[in-house]
Amino acid sequence: MSNTEPKPQPVQLVIHIDESKVGGDYINMARIHHNQTEFVIDTMFLPPQTHQARVTSRIIMHPLHAKYLLRALQHNVQMYEQQFGEIQLGPPNQSGPIMH
Repeated sequence: MSNTEPKPQPVQLVIHIDESKVGGDYINMARIHHNQTEFVIDTMFLPPQTHQARVTSRIIMHPLHAKYLLRALQHNVQMYEQQFGEIQLGPPNQSGPIMH
């Protein structure tokens, strides 16, 4: 008789999205703050030819989940670049749309 334990079955996650969120929000900026217990990401839209950004959402997460998000974004950017080519960043002296 074999002494092997049965493999755990994968969890089937069901995700619901509120009708008001289906269209999503376009963002072209983000501001990130953190302290010892959480990361806060304000996503923003800065319309062309203006100097006033509007916060579209605020995401608050535990540092562990922030690291998981970072890992997932890195993986997805890598897959994107394999399919469509490298994403070119602006000049090195330009901070880009992510504010610290």
